Amino acid sequence: MKDNPLYIAFLWHFHQPNYKDPHTGIYRLPWVRLHGTKDYLDMVKRIEKFPSLKLTFNIVPSLIEQLNDYVYNSAKDIYLILTLKNPDKLTEAEKLFILENFFLANWDNMIKPYPRYYELLQKRGFRFTKNDLAKTARYFSNADIRDLQLLFNLSWIDPMFINSDPFLQGLIKKGRDFNEEEKQILIDKQIEILKEIIPTYKLICKQGQIEFSVSPFYHPILPLLHDTDVAKVAMPDIILPKKRFSYPEDAEKQIGMAIDYFESLFGYKPTGMWPSEGSVSEEIINIIKSHGIKWVATDEEVLSRSLSMPLRNAQGYPINADALYKPYNFKDISILFRDHILSDLIGFSYSGWNTKNAIDDFIDRLLQIKNALPHDRPYLVPIIVDGENAWEYYTNDGNDFLDGIYGVLTNDKRFKTVTITEFIEKHGRDDKLFHLHPGSWINANFKIWIGHQEDNLAWDYLARTREELSIFAALNPDKDLTDAWDAIYIAEGSDWNWWYGDEHATETQEDFDELFRSHLIKVYEIMGIDIPHYLYVPIKIESRSILPQIEPRGFIYPKIDGAMTSYFEWYLGAFIDVKRSGGSMHKSESLISNIHYGFNKDNLYVRVDPSNSFSEINDDIFFHINILHPSIFKLIYHPVNSSLHQALLYKKIDSQWVMIKDNIRAALKDIFEIEIPFEDIKAKENDEIHFCVELIINGKNGILPAEDIVKRIDVLERCPWRGYITVVVPTPHFESLMWY
Repeated sequence: MKDNPLYIAFLWHFHQPNYKDPHTGIYRLPWVRLHGTKDYLDMVKRIEKFPSLKLTFNIVPSLIEQLNDYVYNSAKDIYLILTLKNPDKLTEAEKLFILENFFLANWDNMIKPYPRYYELLQKRGFRFTKNDLAKTARYFSNADIRDLQLLFNLSWIDPMFINSDPFLQGLIKKGRDFNEEEKQILIDKQIEILKEIIPTYKLICKQGQIEFSVSPFYHPILPLLHDTDVAKVAMPDIILPKKRFSYPEDAEKQIGMAIDYFESLFGYKPTGMWPSEGSVSEEIINIIKSHGIKWVATDEEVLSRSLSMPLRNAQGYPINADALYKPYNFKDISILFRDHILSDLIGFSYSGWNTKNAIDDFIDRLLQIKNALPHDRPYLVPIIVDGENAWEYYTNDGNDFLDGIYGVLTNDKRFKTVTITEFIEKHGRDDKLFHLHPGSWINANFKIWIGHQEDNLAWDYLARTREELSIFAALNPDKDLTDAWDAIYIAEGSDWNWWYGDEHATETQEDFDELFRSHLIKVYEIMGIDIPHYLYVPIKIESRSILPQIEPRGFIYPKIDGAMTSYFEWYLGAFIDVKRSGGSMHKSESLISNIHYGFNKDNLYVRVDPSNSFSEINDDIFFHINILHPSIFKLIYHPVNSSLHQALLYKKIDSQWVMIKDNIRAALKDIFEIEIPFEDIKAKENDEIHFCVELIINGKNGILPAEDIVKRIDVLERCPWRGYITVVVPTPHFESLMWY
């Protein structure tokens, strides 16, 4: 036993959430495509240089599904569409999007190596506001934009492929002044790389050098799907969502779908599973085992709490090493516990080190572990790391670092790399584990995904939507609800709540927030029932209220006639430019150009201006003014069927819309105007009113019965798309206060 090498099991974890907008079919974010060209294929091709190297790769099915969508279905993402668009055809908004988002790459390692790319970054500015960006855009020529389009995509291709491709090398040599043909060829090269990924993994897997494991299909936190109350075990004082979420059948479904999808692609069932974020609980292990999985992995802190035993000293060095570096048997399934320090050094720290120093430190730490272990049996060091996001922080995309540690580990007889299944089958002898602490790889708890106000709100929305779908399914057993259930399973993914709360931040948080809510909206659309308005309001607190370009400055008394009777009747009101305030839902060219609103001591006034002319509006279109707070009301105006310039006022009572007034003043000619008495919507002085405007297609002609008129059969347009407009009910002294 004395001559046993120290066994090393790398598990590289690949995953992306589902980025496809369920309404447009277009991917909102490009990370499947761009990580596909930079991080997935090179990670497996690199090991061809090391024939004795053994690795385990964990791939989430939702990632593979999206890769295949690009390869076989010509899927598109917004970034790809704007890349391929000729700069002279771009709208102003599209140019601003490119300038804001096409520098989303590591500036030191992915932008500075391209002098022209860095020049464009300097020209754009390292820091900017939206107003700054609009001014700066005027100084970007079509040639500048085209170079930016190409260089953004080129920077996301791994050096391994650039160095072996004459065309890509030619682009680097040329440096600038690219043309449309070169852009198209570059994108074609990206798709060629994507096409190689899964076939290459399958080939090398058959050769026995790598093992594939799997995660639940859409990467949910399984213990929280089973029962959100489990979060209290590690955090007794946590504030949980209002609605308890407990659907063990969903956890089982996510696992079953993943295994079935894996088998359909690779021809066999996986042996192992990395539960999403290393999240485990005793109940989840039972479900995983029932699907034939032989091993799972989580973090060493989970083991420490399960054993009630410290595994490291205050300086971070392993103590009780013989307890950490071996598999355990829990209910006849093997559980491995990742070395937290080594894994996180690779994921978060070594990128900032000199490459040789990082390699030396890594090997020294392995030797410390080996020296701390007895010689009574083979021991295993599990190193489990995100295999895609770390490398942009390394020079040369981490190639030098990985080649360095792989070289040492395959040439030094003190170490031996293995796949996880290989080690368990040869050296298992799993010690019994009698208790498994519920937790994840982060602090052995679930704080990242639950407990914060935003996290809890997301769980409440998910719980309500799933509950309503369950009821609807029971009442409509013959209706195909497959897509609705898929939307629920996507919304159960961990990534949405990763960006809620205050633990993490990203430039694209709005996209994650909108995607989560869009999947829930899709459920209601499939059921054909009224979509809750709260699903249109951002969960991110800072994104909820839309600020006007001009604030209210005094009382207004407009004549409600649908015409611009006088310029001054709206002069003291507020003004929102739709395009500058988040736009309207699903529209690149909005039917609505501006929203004006204002008030006097008795009434709220709303005015909607068209982009062209309201005279072209179809008879089936209705105006909805949705009051979301302090009470829920809906004002409905039908241009054709409204008599005497009147709108209908509905109040939501016990989940039903009840008409309470049929003579609200409203009119439509050149503009749409409506007068809403504060008294009618139960709004008092200093109350905060939240509202939005919708154009609805009801799909029926003529006068509708009351039960149909409030149904939002198809939302043609919603303004604002993100959040709501806020108005504070004034006091009678509002105007005098405005003078100070």
